[in-house]
Amino acid sequence: MYTYDFGDTWDHTVLFERKLEAEKLKKYPLCLAGKNACPPEDCGSVGGYYELLSVINNTDSKRGEELRDWLGLEDGEKYDPTTFDFKEVTFCDPKEELQEYLENQNSY
Repeated sequence: MYTYDFGDTWDHTVLFERKLEAEKLKKYPLCLAGKNACPPEDCGSVGGYYELLSVINNTDSKRGEELRDWLGLEDGEKYDPTTFDFKEVTFCDPKEELQEYLENQNSY
């Protein structure tokens, strides 16, 4: 499980299917596939996200206009919640993340 946006608590299932031999010159870990965009940061959990989806592409909605501005969409640009490009997925260095986690555990 991976929790995205701790304030809104979006839980994602990350599936580890199998271990493959590492290829030279490839940076690991890497994402091979996925579907749908993550909800925008701080959109208000499930309820806020459903509200966003219901008005974001409605050009007659004042709230939709506010949300499009908030997301930085250009005039006429539509929000597509099904967009996903695995090449845009980035990972933190696992060794650095583990070190930070261990240091935070000792501070409690």
